[in-house]
Amino acid sequence: MTTIQYLSLTKPQRALITIGNFFAGIGLGIARFFKNIPYLLFKLGKKLSGPFVVLYYAAKNGTWFTRANFLIMGCSQIFHKEFFRGILYLLYEVVFIWFMIKLGAPTLSKLGSLGTFARSSSYVLDPAEGSSLAIGLGDDSFNILLYSLVTILLIVILVVLWYFSIRDAKSLQDNIAIGRLSKNSQFFKDLMDNKYHTVLLAVPLVGLVAFTVIPVVFMIITGFTNYSQAHSELYDWVGFDNYTSLFTSFSGANGMGTVFLKILAWTLLWALIATFTNYFLGMVVALMINRKGIKLKKLWRTILIVTIAVPQFVSLLLISKMLSNSGFLTRLFVDWGWVPKLGSPFDNVVFSKVLIIIVNMWVGVPYTMLICSGILMNIPEDLYESAKIDGASTFKMYRSITLPYMLFITMPYLISQFVGNINNFNIIYLFSNGRPYFANLPASFGNVGETDLLITWIYKMSMESGTKNYAMACVLGLLVFIVIAVFSLIFYGKSSSVKSEGDFQ
Repeated sequence: MTTIQYLSLTKPQRALITIGNFFAGIGLGIARFFKNIPYLLFKLGKKLSGPFVVLYYAAKNGTWFTRANFLIMGCSQIFHKEFFRGILYLLYEVVFIWFMIKLGAPTLSKLGSLGTFARSSSYVLDPAEGSSLAIGLGDDSFNILLYSLVTILLIVILVVLWYFSIRDAKSLQDNIAIGRLSKNSQFFKDLMDNKYHTVLLAVPLVGLVAFTVIPVVFMIITGFTNYSQAHSELYDWVGFDNYTSLFTSFSGANGMGTVFLKILAWTLLWALIATFTNYFLGMVVALMINRKGIKLKKLWRTILIVTIAVPQFVSLLLISKMLSNSGFLTRLFVDWGWVPKLGSPFDNVVFSKVLIIIVNMWVGVPYTMLICSGILMNIPEDLYESAKIDGASTFKMYRSITLPYMLFITMPYLISQFVGNINNFNIIYLFSNGRPYFANLPASFGNVGETDLLITWIYKMSMESGTKNYAMACVLGLLVFIVIAVFSLIFYGKSSSVKSEGDFQ
């Protein structure tokens, strides 16, 4: 379609075409990805073969000290007076061997069975002494799984450092052959100069691996076990049984698959409504306060900031008490006929969801107002003056100048808000606690309700249910992770903030 044909359409038709092009672009992107798979595999194979080529030439053409690095990391570096780097390589190898002897190897040996006898059964009553006598330390599947994961990670790190040690030894040998001697001072100089970014990112990278990567991988692996309250010390591998029970139980309203689809639909709808209501209402409030002629601007901003200063959980608990069966707002709703006598506002599904959205606006709009206020002050006034001269209305200026400018800058924030609302635990758990609850559900589901999100269902299933089904909670956690990752990557990649980043001045 040409530009002239597009401009000749009505506004609803343009909107439909824009939405269609958006989803078509997603489909084309997926098709393009599968089309490029052979080329991507070729590039991946080329990169993976590179280290093996380096190792081959190091073993074939390296000196004895270079070859010694295959067994003793840092040997060649220490011999050629690269003490600091060589000692670091050697120190990691020594610590790794000690760790494997003390904990790593014994733990990995139990990974297949996840333990043989529990700690609670590792004590017997000594009839002569009348006391408990330890017969063994016992096994804990949780620790076995966690320490095995850490051990595998340390093995991967060892392999990477082992390769770097040999590559550095071969590079050091080649430099010495042409008379280029390396010094420890040069190594420190490189760390503080062209490799300074590596030094700065080392600590965040360690934190990312320790507190994000390992928990996510541990969660994924736990989903293939039967970890629950009944199997808290020792549990077994069950393969895909948890996934099978989730995706095949759609019979009746009480099937786990049926409940999952209901909560997933509400989670996505909630995240969409909560994100855009807060965003656009916050923008409207910011526009009203920043409008010329408005007096006491600082006062209005201060009033809204005060709502942020009060801890969110305090506000949510207070409003929840006001909406209890004997609360002030409940009695008011009863007098107006919105709620039946001796009832609760949370007995009605639609009314509960509307209340949640309204309360979320109360606690969320001030944040957006502050962000939008700062951005609005940076929009050039020349744009508005030119639009006024051309006869543009206020709404036309908002649609053509303010909104595109705001979306261009705040799209990453909008995506993060969408993700945050998918995992908005406080607003649901502290305010409605998921009410109204589903009826006649198994105890393993937890006390889950119509307004629960996936994140609150995970908490209830793992912490409040009668069986505390941790494994199924991990399966749901993985699904939440997949949903968030897919939506984040799609919308972030399609946003103008990324595609036209260089156009912003």
